[in-house]
Amino acid sequence: MKGLFTAKKGVNTDALFCDETADYRNPAEPDAGDIVTMRFRTAHNNIEKVIWVEDDTDVEIEMDLVESTEHFDYYEAKIEVKDKPVRYFFEIRKGSEVCYYNRLGVVDETWSGFSFRITPGFHTPIWAQGALMYQIFVDRFCNGDFSNDVVDREYIYIGQPVERVKNWDDKMSSMDVRRFYGGDIQGIWDKLDYLQSLSVEVLYLSPIFVSPSNHKYDCQDYEHIDPHYGVIVKDEGCTVPEGETTNEHAEKYRVRSAAKENLEASDELFQRFVEEVHKRGMKIILDGVFNHCGSFNKWLDREKVYEKSGESYAKGAYVSADSPYHSFFKFYNENNWPYNGDYEGWWGHNTLPKLNYEKAAGSNEAESLEAYILKIAKKWVSPPFNIDGWRLDVAADLGHTPEYNHEFWKKFRKAVKEANPSALILAEHYGDPSPWLDGSQWDSVMNYDAFMEPVSWFLTGLEKHSDESKQELFGDGEAFFRTMRYSMVRMQTSSLNTAMNELSNHDHSRFLTRTNRTVGRLASKGSAAAGVGINYGLFRAGVVIQMTWPGCPTIYYADEAGVCGWTDPDNRRTYPWGHEDQELVEFHRYITGIHKRIKALRCGSLKELVMKKNLIAYGRFQGDSRAIIAVSTSSEPCLAEIPAWQIGFSDGDFIERIMKTSEKGYNVGAVQYEIHGGILKVEMEPYGAVVLTNAWNL
Repeated sequence: MKGLFTAKKGVNTDALFCDETADYRNPAEPDAGDIVTMRFRTAHNNIEKVIWVEDDTDVEIEMDLVESTEHFDYYEAKIEVKDKPVRYFFEIRKGSEVCYYNRLGVVDETWSGFSFRITPGFHTPIWAQGALMYQIFVDRFCNGDFSNDVVDREYIYIGQPVERVKNWDDKMSSMDVRRFYGGDIQGIWDKLDYLQSLSVEVLYLSPIFVSPSNHKYDCQDYEHIDPHYGVIVKDEGCTVPEGETTNEHAEKYRVRSAAKENLEASDELFQRFVEEVHKRGMKIILDGVFNHCGSFNKWLDREKVYEKSGESYAKGAYVSADSPYHSFFKFYNENNWPYNGDYEGWWGHNTLPKLNYEKAAGSNEAESLEAYILKIAKKWVSPPFNIDGWRLDVAADLGHTPEYNHEFWKKFRKAVKEANPSALILAEHYGDPSPWLDGSQWDSVMNYDAFMEPVSWFLTGLEKHSDESKQELFGDGEAFFRTMRYSMVRMQTSSLNTAMNELSNHDHSRFLTRTNRTVGRLASKGSAAAGVGINYGLFRAGVVIQMTWPGCPTIYYADEAGVCGWTDPDNRRTYPWGHEDQELVEFHRYITGIHKRIKALRCGSLKELVMKKNLIAYGRFQGDSRAIIAVSTSSEPCLAEIPAWQIGFSDGDFIERIMKTSEKGYNVGAVQYEIHGGILKVEMEPYGAVVLTNAWNL
């Protein structure tokens, strides 16, 4: 066995390892003034010197050999953290041979963008690191209270009357935003036992504040829960008469959405709901849509809901130039009142008025837009509501300049963390998030670039909307790891461990549909085609990766029940209560239990072990807890030969297979494998995956 590590004359680069987890940097999230122990691993008796090097300085520290095992030597150095970020890498020497180690691994040259990084004082919530999340699109999850359902013709939305869908199993329509199935907070409450059976730790709800659409990304009132999701105690007035296309006579909606009795009752229900969630040991995060609001919003009031409500609301900026909210919006024509519709809409949509932070921040009004939003941000993470964090919609779009955008999110972080230090701040973002993840703004992101996209390309050859196919990427293990590697280094490990790792969500096609490897949408292919040609082996393999990769595995509601769907709106189908694919649900219960029980899968180190055509394998390890995961995209059985020694397994050690998946199904019967010559050999099923570990509950 020793020969495996010492036979090479040069540096054994496969043995070199370091990352930003607590095993290799202690403390992992240091504060200014802390003494940090840096640790670096090499093959036993293989190198002469390891040097810790600080980027862009003359500081170099030769590390001390502090521990040796049969396989590895461990070197340590201690540094004192100052009050500024530190970037560093390692220099490894053996004779005339020199190589470097940064977050990409072994490299011949260094670049600061790929260096390890310490940001003093940057802490992400402990509860969120590696937590299992469950995303719920509220209207489509479960109808627990039929009395709060939207009724036909209750109001007009985008020129047409809204519709209550009578049949829970009805398919989506191409213009789906004004169709309501009736899902609500009580429905989620009713299913908490089910969610706990899936080991769910965190609920992420699509927007639940007052809003006229079923998605509610066009907020009408940030200060209250929508009574259609909550409680309607005052219910009077008529619906919109036949033939009308405005909300002049939408009396029932005005009462339901703006009457103080309904708002207070709905807020109280939500408060009790959060208490129940917390009582069960779970957390809850809400969707915050602060870049834009909706044309129904009380600050604008284009639909005159508040002007005609009979309640004591201030006039909206659409209604009057003297509105206290005038500066909250950008009006192109300042001489067009009353009822000025000439305002800026996000991406030109007049139903989504963009919030004008810069003007409001510089106005002389008693309370600016910025102050209002920060107050709202604090309100919901504070007593009596006590939510556990925010998911921020299109967060990089907020404001009109990058400078203000970053300034705002710094203020947002300060306000939220002062109100609730353990609150999670997680943003929707596409592309490089590093400018926002410097420790002063967001905690993390919805992980598109460093999870959803690479997994989708590797397992399906499709991008996340099912709009584009690159079948040369299907099964390309090298491309998978290369893409992951370069995207992951854009985030500090604290952010990676709290990133939302999804296979599907409300904006992209269902992953089960993507396994048909077909480009399509609802309008072009039709609803039924979303379930044609799907590959359950690839689907299960995706879930295995999701539950074993660094970050927060996040199930999009009903994925576990076998629901298909093209991208928005078809991805928002209802949960099929009573018609679930029970085998898939049970599979999810097993694999989420594996994620929960193996410590290394929550915040352990990651090491790439095999990358080739149609096969990848990687290891997760933390302390004595170790796991190996292998995934095959081949249509034929294959043998995976995995260098288990690289994560600490010895010749003669046993490792237990606790999950095997294939196109036909899955198996959780425990099977032991012996390591020979440092190599684990595993027979892989077509379109299959395996999870192996040295011990449960470690």
